[in-house]
Amino acid sequence: MNTTNNEQTVDVLAADLNGQDLRVGIVQARFNEEHCVALTTACIEELIKLGVSQSEIKLVTVPGALEIPFALQKLAETGEFDGLVALGAVIRGETYHFELVSNESAAGITRISIESGLPIANGVLTCDTDEQAQVRVHVKGADCARAVVEMANLALALTPDIDFEINNAQE
Repeated sequence: MNTTNNEQTVDVLAADLNGQDLRVGIVQARFNEEHCVALTTACIEELIKLGVSQSEIKLVTVPGALEIPFALQKLAETGEFDGLVALGAVIRGETYHFELVSNESAAGITRISIESGLPIANGVLTCDTDEQAQVRVHVKGADCARAVVEMANLALALTPDIDFEINNAQE
């Protein structure tokens, strides 16, 4: 796609939501399980709608949001995935623990994505109430599916093909 502005042309790499041939790993927290399962269900349904084969979707569950980055790192290290999704629900309580879990989980997810070079859609909800989480789970799960497919395709499009030439020259 090209866009013009004052006689100049800029090439634009358009969003690609075709999930065919992509391999996606999902890490789902079990704490606040009802919300987490709903997030995962919505995410998987949307991945399949986008063309990701059900056999190319792998799900790992962990105790809570703080354990998500570790599992993401282990999945990234396998080299088997084009993108990952982090899903969980942190509901505000009466202590500082909410901020700690929310901030550290998000920081860990971002760090793993940057260090691994693998796109990770962050679907860890941080809500004040169960009701807020319930309203958001279906939309956020589907949003994460679209985000990981788009970003995995972007990463693949921006990764140069490496052609190695074998030099048989004798010294």
